[in-house]
Amino acid sequence: MYQACSHINNIHQVTPSGDGCEECLQMGDTWVHLRLCEICGHVGCCDNSKNRHATKHYHATGHPIIKSFEPGEDWGWCYVDEIYIENLPVNMGDYHR
Repeated sequence: MYQACSHINNIHQVTPSGDGCEECLQMGDTWVHLRLCEICGHVGCCDNSKNRHATKHYHATGHPIIKSFEPGEDWGWCYVDEIYIENLPVNMGDYHR
């Protein structure tokens, strides 16, 4: 299914920037779920979180693909193509609550 995304070849094996949303941790705020940028490793909060840092990261950088950074989840999303990717082959996530 991810072949339909024209940006899938841009993903890299990345090192997550932390165990939580970078910006929320700096602000002392909370998040709902975490997302991992598959281009640089930025960890940001999801769109259900009030700060939406993962999407803000996309708008600031243009990095198109994120992956769920929740335990047991390996789905992704391409912001540019607006495509849900059922299973991304890299960055299974090392996050543990």
